[in-house]
Amino acid sequence: MTPRSAFLDALKSGTNGAILADGGIGSLIFQLTGRLASTEYTYEALNLHNPELIKGIHASSLAAGATVLTTNTFAANTVELTAAGGGDRVDEINRAAVEIARVAIADHRAEYPEAGATYFVIGSVGPGRRNVEAYTGQVDALIGAGVDAFLLETFTDIELAMQLTRSISGRPEAPPVIVHGALDPGVGEAQKWPVEPIEFVKMAAEAGASVAGINCVAPWAAAAFVSEAKEAPAVAAGDILLSAMPNAGGFERIGHRFLARANPEYMGTLARQLGDSGASLVGGCCEVHPEHIREMSAYLKSRTSSLEQDSAGPAARPGTLGNTGTGSVPVAAVRDKSDSRRANGEFSRKLFEGEFAISVEVVAPLGAESKALDLRATMVSQVVEEGLADAVDITDGSRGMPLVPPGDLIELIRQKLDWRDGDRIEFIPHFTGRDLSTLAVQSRLMGYHWRGIKNVLFITGDPPKMSPTYPRSTAVFDMNSVQMIRTTAGQLNQGRDFGGNPLGSEFASSARFTVGTGFEPEAINMPRELDRLRAKIDAGADYVMTQPAFDNSPLSTIEPVRDLIPVLPGVLVLRSADHARRIAQVPGMNLPAGVLDEMDRFSEPADQAKVGLDLAVTRARAYKSEGWAGLYLMSPASMGAAVSVLKALAE
Repeated sequence: MTPRSAFLDALKSGTNGAILADGGIGSLIFQLTGRLASTEYTYEALNLHNPELIKGIHASSLAAGATVLTTNTFAANTVELTAAGGGDRVDEINRAAVEIARVAIADHRAEYPEAGATYFVIGSVGPGRRNVEAYTGQVDALIGAGVDAFLLETFTDIELAMQLTRSISGRPEAPPVIVHGALDPGVGEAQKWPVEPIEFVKMAAEAGASVAGINCVAPWAAAAFVSEAKEAPAVAAGDILLSAMPNAGGFERIGHRFLARANPEYMGTLARQLGDSGASLVGGCCEVHPEHIREMSAYLKSRTSSLEQDSAGPAARPGTLGNTGTGSVPVAAVRDKSDSRRANGEFSRKLFEGEFAISVEVVAPLGAESKALDLRATMVSQVVEEGLADAVDITDGSRGMPLVPPGDLIELIRQKLDWRDGDRIEFIPHFTGRDLSTLAVQSRLMGYHWRGIKNVLFITGDPPKMSPTYPRSTAVFDMNSVQMIRTTAGQLNQGRDFGGNPLGSEFASSARFTVGTGFEPEAINMPRELDRLRAKIDAGADYVMTQPAFDNSPLSTIEPVRDLIPVLPGVLVLRSADHARRIAQVPGMNLPAGVLDEMDRFSEPADQAKVGLDLAVTRARAYKSEGWAGLYLMSPASMGAAVSVLKALAE
């Protein structure tokens, strides 16, 4: 029986979401040294000949956010090292690898004592041999050095992998075993798993593995594996966990080109997708280096922050929905037509009185070009003059980019339009917790209060975008969207600051914000997304805006709460076939094949744009006729297209 393992406890707890391992050591050694591994230059021997190089690699992974280090022992078995003239140093090389990783962790803790993370070292065991005996010396050394787990990785001989798993897991002193297959299903119509994911998990569980997974494959193959493997009975029963460590890319046809998607941000979004799909351990293989790990850490951190509740959970009060989805109607969902927040603007009034409300999104500019401000002010002016919408919502650093803050953009638009005696339309700044400490959240909200901004849409936010030209930016995530909603609705709106102190000389001095939030109707883990929404409702949210849906089916997931809170479905205007394909590749976004087929009928961009426009108008009209509370319109690439949709809807 496997002894109690802190590593397994961490994976199973789920408190911090998926745990992040490091990337490909071999490919990074090649990048740093320019030398391919050979019998004259074995990477594993560097544990003895150049330990500082290996320690530096570990240090860079830790600095990027990894909390699990794999040892530089991929081919440190008896047969491989004997062929390289180091067969008598198997024990020494493997033990040194573990020691180097431990020292790197100790140095990292000393440098960043405030991090407070728990770190693990797992022993890498690669393929290449045809019998279990070839690994005996390596396994003995890694157990003796105290690894937290074994990682059997990149195995294509699945039977050998299972034999080795049985051999290790059968030893009473052995730590948990993670067994990975390099299960490449191929591309195109000929896709076929060498071993079906569910069958692989079944074999791994029977062999005694604690974690089953996939590595050294393209990112989309890893995502497909986890999506299928999570349905295995052993996973559902909690008998085995899932892991994925894909390569940084792989060639696939995108449009008329074969491209390898290998940029760090893509790997970040993939890490979050893998975690949402059910992977407990996420890392990287070939060409996944610290720049990718940094993005993966940021995206996992954003996911974790959006899932975490404060230790006390939602404030307990009579008549709340709670986390179970049962109980009476939440206090926040009881619409009071006398509510003073009706005076926040026409959008708020319509929400509280049950009328169809429309908000159109404006993406804040990145640079200092005056034309960018002119375009946005002109659009707002046109929407107001023609009565096309009730609110303008402004993104807050969307995609983690350093855009003009929404509060500043609102002030600039007011100045541009010379609105000195009050707003002609309700402004809704998106409000992300990514960049702000808890103190700064309250400060900014009170600044909004004094500037007459009384409607706020709370979102956790995308992590900082990776860019070679930007200095490294750290995501804060002190507060997630649930916590920001709770403190705004339950404290600021009740005349108290975040510490419970009066905002003025008496509690009557309250902020009275209308409080919005978001919802992903096609989230990968829908039960979790619904639990989060229920927590937001319980915390005091007044309305929900959803991510785009391109037909009715995704919105069925939010039907259970339509009677509890106003829901405004999102409509995104697609501008071209290429734009539609990019949207289809965003995790959590499902674009029906018929949309792409329709756009591909046309070669001219203007014709493709008309298809996207017509689809948006159709969706907007449907949501109005179906009795939804309103509409959230997005057209980030063309403000003119958004106006066209609003005009068509008004007709």
